[in-house]
Amino acid sequence: MTASIFPSNHPVNFFRTFHKIPSIMRSLLIPMVLLLGASCKPKEIVHHNPCADYFQYGDTVESAGVRRIPIETPKGTFQVWTKRFGKNPRIKILLLHGGPAATHEYMECFETFFLREGFEFYEYDQLGSYYSDQPEDSSLWTIDRFVDEVDQVRKAIGADASNFYLLGNSWGGILAMEYALKHQDQLKGLIVSNMMASAPEYGKYASEVLAKQMDSAVLAEIRDIERKGDFENPRYMDLLIPHFYKKHICRLEVWPDGVDRAFKHLHAGIYTLMQGPSEFGIQGRLAQWDITHRLPEITKPTLMIGAKYDTMDPKAMEAQSKMVKNGRYLYCPNGSHMAMWDDQKIYMDGVVQFIHDVDRAEE
Repeated sequence: MTASIFPSNHPVNFFRTFHKIPSIMRSLLIPMVLLLGASCKPKEIVHHNPCADYFQYGDTVESAGVRRIPIETPKGTFQVWTKRFGKNPRIKILLLHGGPAATHEYMECFETFFLREGFEFYEYDQLGSYYSDQPEDSSLWTIDRFVDEVDQVRKAIGADASNFYLLGNSWGGILAMEYALKHQDQLKGLIVSNMMASAPEYGKYASEVLAKQMDSAVLAEIRDIERKGDFENPRYMDLLIPHFYKKHICRLEVWPDGVDRAFKHLHAGIYTLMQGPSEFGIQGRLAQWDITHRLPEITKPTLMIGAKYDTMDPKAMEAQSKMVKNGRYLYCPNGSHMAMWDDQKIYMDGVVQFIHDVDRAEE
């Protein structure tokens, strides 16, 4: 794992090489750097949220809504990439991508639908992902540390229980549920997209249902590679992509550009450490994760999304919607793990309706 996977001349490395800039140029840029690093400590100003100023450009150069938010961790302060769309003080949605350590790019499909509804929403690369910092210390890759990161992002965008919605897909769904269990008082609505509440149950579903749908010869070869631990063998993905990913991750004949970029930019080190070498069950740090028994603790309005061809059991997703106190279930009959792409109309209509319903319930 390296400190950065960007080429040395990539714009993201600007601040990492700030000290190399001539002093006269640094003096001009210092005010901007101070603005980006400013803390969100409360100020005694009536009807004013200083954290929201983080996304006010003032006289600085417009950057299409992009901000790098400082995140404090036990190993130091790092920067995460975010991009804001829209302005709506009633509805602020934070998108949590999967992986772990994939990118926001496969969630770009939300842009058209959410902008059409007038929502304020944020694309976000979690720490370790392509557009954010990638520290080397593996102790950072824990659920608790990521939950704390999400809460720091929430504060930076000025969201609270009056307007804050979390939408997490796959690993992002794990993160969203864990956030709700720890910081439910800061949430208005929760959307868990295509993620069961138990990694062992997901593994059981993968072995007893999904594996049996595969060609027996293909499955035997995949299992042989896994037994040998030969995950670097190109043949492994040569088998998984057409026989598993194309059937259960994204069923579109041609994968959208955002999906391709997300896979291209996946941080393999973090992904393998936490998830394992593939989406065909969980073998990493998350292998024993299970919060099924805690779902009744979630009382905020919650939408669980399942899909017929998903890696996650759609019946389990429906059951989860009944375990939380204020749940709803959305089923995508043509969708897979990325149902936001391959069953887009049903998926987006359901998500948009849920957000509007939760918002209107406050009126």
